[in-house]
Amino acid sequence: MLFHHTELPGALVITPEPIADERGSFFENLRTEELAKETGRPFSPQQINYSVSRRNTLRGLHGVRNPPGQAKYVTCVRGALRDIMVDLRLGSPAYGKYVVTELTAAEGTALYIPEGFGHGFLSLAEDTCISYVLGTAHVPGTQIDINPLDPELDLPWGFDSFPLISAKDAAAPSLAQVRDQGLLLQFPG
Repeated sequence: MLFHHTELPGALVITPEPIADERGSFFENLRTEELAKETGRPFSPQQINYSVSRRNTLRGLHGVRNPPGQAKYVTCVRGALRDIMVDLRLGSPAYGKYVVTELTAAEGTALYIPEGFGHGFLSLAEDTCISYVLGTAHVPGTQIDINPLDPELDLPWGFDSFPLISAKDAAAPSLAQVRDQGLLLQFPG
C-alpha cells in the first residue's frame, strides 16, 4: 500500500500495490498498523457498512459529532464513484476545503477520512457498492448531515443530470447552519 497525503490534514488516499498473474490480481486493502504509523493515530475497526447505489445517486454529505467522532476507511468494491471528503474541523487550515477522488473496484484505491470530516459520493455506474470501515460504531443521534448541494461548499459533483438524492439529504441544513448549531469538531492543531 502506498499512502498519499492530501492538502487536508490527516486525510489520505491509499493506493494498492497489486500482484497480478494470469489468474487475476491480489492486493492488501487495509493494514491497521501501517495506517496508524502514517496517521500517528490508532485505527481499530468497530463496524463495516456497505452501500449499494444506482448510477447518478448522490449520498452525503455526512459526518459524526464528537463524541464519539468517526474515522472512516472507504473503498469502492463494485462499480465506480466520485468521492468527496470535506474538512469540517473548526480552526483547521483546510476548513471547508475538499478532495475529490474517483474510486473504482478495479483500481482498489481507498481513502482514510479522519474524525471531523464530511463525506459523500456520486455513483458513476449501476450497482455501485462502497465499503465503509468505521473507527467507531454507529451511535443514533450523532450524525451530522449537510446539504451536498450547499452553495457555500460548491462541491464539484460532476453530474450530467440532477442526481437521485434522498429526501433527508435534500433537506439537510447548510454548512453555515450546522456551524451555527455548534455541531462541528474543533481542529486538534
